[in-house]
Amino acid sequence: MATDLSSPTLLLSRNNTSAPRFHQTRNSLSLYRTTYPLSNSRTAIPRLRLLCRTSGTHSTSVSDVEFAAEVGQHRLSKVPVANIRNFCIIAHIDHGKSTLADKLLQMTGTVQQREMKDQFLDSMDLERERGITIKLQAARMRYVYENEPYCLNLIDTPGHVDFSYEVSRSLAACEGALLVVDASQGVEAQTLANVYLALENNLEIIPVLNKIDLPGAEPDRVIHEIEEVIGLDCSNAIRCSAKEGIGITDILNAIVKRIPSPCDTAKLPLRALIFDSYYDPYRGVIVYFRVIDGSIKRGDRIYFMASKKDYFADEIGVLSPNQLQVEELYSGEVGYLSASIRSVADARVGGTVTHYNRRAENSLPGYKEATPMVFCGLFPVDADQFPELRDALEKLQLNDAALKFEPETSSAMGFGFRCGFLGLLHMEIVQERLEREYNLSLITTAPSVVYRVNCVNGDTVECSNPSLLPEPGKRLSIEEPFVKIEMLTPKDYIGPLMELAQDRRGDFKEMKFITENRASITYELPLAEMVGDFFDQLKSRSKGYASMEYTFVGYKESDLIKLDIQINGDPVEPLATIVHKDKAYAVGRALTQKLKELIPRQMFKVPIQACIGSKVIASESLPAIRKDVLAKCYGGDITRKKKLLKKQAEGKKRMKAIGKVDVPQEAFMAVLKLEKEVL
Repeated sequence: MATDLSSPTLLLSRNNTSAPRFHQTRNSLSLYRTTYPLSNSRTAIPRLRLLCRTSGTHSTSVSDVEFAAEVGQHRLSKVPVANIRNFCIIAHIDHGKSTLADKLLQMTGTVQQREMKDQFLDSMDLERERGITIKLQAARMRYVYENEPYCLNLIDTPGHVDFSYEVSRSLAACEGALLVVDASQGVEAQTLANVYLALENNLEIIPVLNKIDLPGAEPDRVIHEIEEVIGLDCSNAIRCSAKEGIGITDILNAIVKRIPSPCDTAKLPLRALIFDSYYDPYRGVIVYFRVIDGSIKRGDRIYFMASKKDYFADEIGVLSPNQLQVEELYSGEVGYLSASIRSVADARVGGTVTHYNRRAENSLPGYKEATPMVFCGLFPVDADQFPELRDALEKLQLNDAALKFEPETSSAMGFGFRCGFLGLLHMEIVQERLEREYNLSLITTAPSVVYRVNCVNGDTVECSNPSLLPEPGKRLSIEEPFVKIEMLTPKDYIGPLMELAQDRRGDFKEMKFITENRASITYELPLAEMVGDFFDQLKSRSKGYASMEYTFVGYKESDLIKLDIQINGDPVEPLATIVHKDKAYAVGRALTQKLKELIPRQMFKVPIQACIGSKVIASESLPAIRKDVLAKCYGGDITRKKKLLKKQAEGKKRMKAIGKVDVPQEAFMAVLKLEKEVL
């Protein structure tokens, strides 16, 4: 083949294992070989690629996008462990995490242009509508840097505090993280929380300033803020715009140069960290994992160290971002496995996978079972939908091991379930998915937390339902869960937010100015005070500028009582609540007044009372519907009128003794809504 050496460089690649390899840097012929197996085949297909580049410039006859697409087609090809990079993206909600992930997939040719859509990794409709990541995703990308192919494994994590355990396990599967900060908004509460999680896992953090194309972007101020608040060196922070595609190549280069490669421990016994799992109706549970030590092959007998169950790995593969089968995965790689597992509980997040015959001595650290923090009752509006609600919850639980539920019966709303959730967002998502995916109409009771009751006989009882609280004579004290909450706010809203926290029984810890105009306020307050409208109030009082992050700190003893509602002398269990003694009167007064408006009048007088034990603290009465028995009396003696009124009163008294007040479901729904506001 004749070549004009003064013409633009010709790069010729043929997948021929016996072909020679030589390379000259400028205006020369470069011949090199690679082997690119097909995604579902063991045979290597020879490829001829002719690429024309001009030396010294980056203008190409074949565009960068086409070159990336060509490279991306061969992302199943094996690379040395030294060329693997495992990283995740951490950011506050709405700072452009999903948009940046989309652009990385596009620039590396992992997803073809025709298949591309916004928020590609956010597969649920709910995620797209709310603009948040709920379900974790992973993607394997191939990137060529200085003529060397690299395998980049991106693990996209949810940003919300409810899923902080899943985030911590995802971070444990990585060696580095991209810290994405909005160049117009700056450091937010969840940014800080996720950075601290990343630092605990000793990750290499690359600061990235996103949205620099916005008119209100202040990258210099935000860089100063990151250095002041987090203490990261931002001298080499990358400025980018994921939407416009600015700086994406710099990010990919930084991932290769700055994030360390995994340790090469392929010869050790297998240890793989499970960072996510979901249920497939045809294949059973699909487990997402990162191989820490050793290697795993298709057909291996594997053992789950947390659940002590063993299975055969029928299928293993990589996520790119769709599932592509491979024969073997070794240390440092991220992939999935299918082994006809019937329950997500058998493959819990944070667990360790090892070989059945050659087991690892120790499991990987950090595993713990998810414990629900917030509880509420779910009841179908139509009682006939109870079996459908049970089936729907069982199907959701196949995908979500953190969801707990048990049957519950209410005199007002019939049969339903008491459900436990990781937090308020988790509760909202489950409720919305039940209504949307399974066409159920639901009534949700006011969210409550798990209380610990220390009894006189020395027992400790956990109670999430007020109706199950032991009698006052049997209990010694009640403990409630407390959280440490950090609020980041502009200095103009410090006063209103401190007032909000004090009203919710908050215990002030510290306040510090992170920059001249922004402050961090830390409080400890009961979780029960947060599960209502705390977040809405925080946004309302700060005009949307403040953000918050909370962590569970433990149980503390509090002066709590059970507030009962009695209608016509009969206690109504669904309306019972556990409240602090100081708030009991206000809550009782609000509930009795609302019930007076909502309960239809009866033929007899109906007292509505809020009680602590036998003591009535707030009362309203519903007047009886009365016939005017004096209408036929035109004057005459007063004794005749008194006689008629006395006769009527005796009839009403008999009615009251045998009468029963039916509280309509609309009244219950309105009072439950009110409970969510006043508690």
